[in-house]
Amino acid sequence: VKIGVPANLAGILAATGVTEPFSIQSVTLPDSLAGRDVLGQGRTGSGKTLAFALPLIARLAATKVGRQANRPRALILVPTRELATQVAAVIDPLATACGLRVITVFGGVGHGPQRDGLRAGAEIVVACPGRLVDHMGEGDAKLDRIEITIIDEADHMADQGFLPMVKRILDATPKVGQRMLFSATLAGGVDAIVSRYLDNPVSHAAEVEAPVLLDHSVLVIDDADRLEAVAELARKERVVIFTRTKHRAKQMAAKLQTFGINAVDMHGNLSQTARERNLAAFASGSASALVATDIAARGIHVDDVALVLHIDPPEEHKAYVHRSGRTARAGAEGIVVTMATPAQHGSVKSLMKLAGIKPFMRPVKPGDEAITDIS
Repeated sequence: VKIGVPANLAGILAATGVTEPFSIQSVTLPDSLAGRDVLGQGRTGSGKTLAFALPLIARLAATKVGRQANRPRALILVPTRELATQVAAVIDPLATACGLRVITVFGGVGHGPQRDGLRAGAEIVVACPGRLVDHMGEGDAKLDRIEITIIDEADHMADQGFLPMVKRILDATPKVGQRMLFSATLAGGVDAIVSRYLDNPVSHAAEVEAPVLLDHSVLVIDDADRLEAVAELARKERVVIFTRTKHRAKQMAAKLQTFGINAVDMHGNLSQTARERNLAAFASGSASALVATDIAARGIHVDDVALVLHIDPPEEHKAYVHRSGRTARAGAEGIVVTMATPAQHGSVKSLMKLAGIKPFMRPVKPGDEAITDIS
């Protein structure tokens, strides 16, 4: 309320234990609530969703405009279906309290229910670019009434090659309207989106770098010993485990089950139903380990993850930072452990240097103190 958030929305947040704004919210909300275009730089987990959700809902609710079929008033673009689902989950109770409707639009599921939702009318659409472009082509999504557009995790959309579709979508929205873009970096063409589509934006940055509350370790271990060491760590903490391939994620989750660890996998070969089921199991705590490919590095937001474990080191430092952002969220502490074979030692050392990390690094075997001390 102190920074302009309407009392009814502040009350809903307070009921969930959210009473003080995070850094990115404190610096952006005064401008975004006033209708300014905003460029916000902040890492995943820094509170960006509420930073754009609160002004979006407050400003839509302030003007009573009738709901129209196929013509939403606000658009939130995100890079992954997991992120679309989770952003919608944050926004929905706030929107419902103001009489606003939210729907999601993404691939991997049938067009029919999304088409029906668009035709029924919704003020807010949370969408992945590819499927939204499909609905635009079919005439089910018309963007001529869009008042507010949010582009979330723009750098990840650049990495995935989505920016041409993002431009096509933005070109279909009115030139007059509020636009907010949130990104950890402005690389990969994100800066061109800012200059072309944001009108004299107010720029704010908060927690752009890797969080200082992370404890980084590199354990150099023979490949034959890796599984036992992974199981040893996964017994200690709620953990997100990263692999490079879909097959390895599925295989590792199954092997951890044999150690008595309830592990679920997350990768592109799973159906949307299976992905949602596995994520729900991990979020609820019924599964203590989530074994994922990089598909989850940005799109999965689960609080209270104590440990991120890279059993396959990522190929580049940006992926390391994004993966590691699954822990130390919302001001909590977290631990990141990377496992490397002796042959990978040099490349991992270089990766850490590029990421600006100085990890604790040592050779280990299962049962060593360096493993048992991680908690």
